[in-house]
Amino acid sequence: MSTDDTTTTETEVSTSNCGGATAADAETETERKCGASSDSNGSKSSCGASTDDEPEVGSTADDFDADPGKLITVGLGPGKPEGMTARAKAALADAEHIVGYRTYVDLLPDEITEDAEDIYSTPMCGEVSRTEEAIDRTLAGNDVAIIGSGDPNVYALSGLALEILESKGGSADAVDFEVVPGVPAAQSCGARLGAPLVNDTVSVSLSDHLTPMAEIESRLHAVAPEGFTIAIYNPWSRKRRENFQTCCEILSEHRDPDTPVGVVHGASRDDEATMITDLETLPELGEEEIVDMTTTIIVGNEDTYVFEDRMVTPRGYETKYDY
Repeated sequence: MSTDDTTTTETEVSTSNCGGATAADAETETERKCGASSDSNGSKSSCGASTDDEPEVGSTADDFDADPGKLITVGLGPGKPEGMTARAKAALADAEHIVGYRTYVDLLPDEITEDAEDIYSTPMCGEVSRTEEAIDRTLAGNDVAIIGSGDPNVYALSGLALEILESKGGSADAVDFEVVPGVPAAQSCGARLGAPLVNDTVSVSLSDHLTPMAEIESRLHAVAPEGFTIAIYNPWSRKRRENFQTCCEILSEHRDPDTPVGVVHGASRDDEATMITDLETLPELGEEEIVDMTTTIIVGNEDTYVFEDRMVTPRGYETKYDY
């Protein structure tokens, strides 16, 4: 496989054509690119932008003459190569093209990026354009991997890939669609905190540009009174900083101020930071560096407690067994 600079330099790969032409080719190429509906540099969408900013899906399956390749969505887990499953590494090693959010591409091991024929990346909020790019490359006959942190089925792109494939008139069987799971953020962050997720758990994303805050508030009001541990994804962004405060207010309505809360920033990455605090203190962290889009917050239930700097949520064995 090619290992020249054109396959690994992001500013160049984002203009690669269907079939993996290099940036130099793209400068003179006037034919439709694979994923022609995508912005060539992904800069039109900003973090928190409306999905209306995303281009509409353009080409259909009938526009391609080749036998479709394989399309896989791969979860990288928390980020470091050692956090990836063996299955994920094997899938990426077999993929000819890799498509993903630029930050996630940067997390890939060198041996993966160096062996890939082509890598296509976009900035944040280019979900539709890069997913269509991956599908068009697959329909053109390439084996393609769409990557994301955590698990592809948790606030990620597996569903979108199937939706776009269907809208193009494609077949999941024809492209040999597969999902390769990864360790979700709640689980990797929970492991850093001790054992907070041993009982019933629900997840909520606060900075989800696809979901109105009113709907997020409704979900929080529904789950906060229940005996769930709550995993909060994407708790704070510059454009949605008020969502975090609203979340804290709702939780405080239903849970005791001394409820244990675990905060994990950048799990398994170079800037990882971990804190165990309580619900009363949580609002104060909204403007601190530890809380941002790479942070996951675990809010304990009424039984969660702290034992030697570790959160523990009992499973209920103590009600049935003596120990």
